[in-house]
Amino acid sequence: MNKRIILTAAFFGLIAVVLGAFGAHGLSGKISDQSLANWHTAVNYQFYHTLALLFLATFSRAKNALINVSYLAFTVGILFFSGSLYLLATREITGITAVQVLGPITPLGGVAFILGWASLFLATLKGR
Repeated sequence: MNKRIILTAAFFGLIAVVLGAFGAHGLSGKISDQSLANWHTAVNYQFYHTLALLFLATFSRAKNALINVSYLAFTVGILFFSGSLYLLATREITGITAVQVLGPITPLGGVAFILGWASLFLATLKGR
């Protein structure tokens, strides 16, 4: 068991449930349908990668550097991809106008997710 990975996953899982409920009950009718769809995409990807983090904890005894890369990539991916989508989805009510800055952060998060999955793939190939 890797306590650091499990704690990170538990935190992201908790936040995903809270933000999912907030999107369904607190944002409905306050932001556009497209923005609400973006919010749900952010929650979904956060959940997918929270579960991926939990799976990484099963590799804790492997002491594989690629597992650490995957852990960091999934964490950065959640923060950048989901985080930027949360901010972009609520810009109608928050007044955030830094779309020029946030726009490129979303795909960087997506690249981090891809790197995380590729690292997990390679770690599995190298594992015994």
